[in-house]
Amino acid sequence: MPTVLRIGPYRFFFYAGDREEPPHVHVECGSDTAKFWLEPVRLAQSIVEENQILLRRNWDEYFEG
Repeated sequence: MPTVLRIGPYRFFFYAGDREEPPHVHVECGSDTAKFWLEPVRLAQSIVEENQILLRRNWDEYFEG
């Protein structure tokens, strides 16, 4: 997984096995990572979309009691 850019605590890299996916970059900061599509730039968020109802229910329970 080549590192293609470092800015402060952020490391931008690719996985060799991601060739078949649309262009994207992984961004790591400490133990946290995120995946961003490059055209157009957006956060890869399919897991959040797939679990939106459950996540919203938990948000409401936590913040609204």
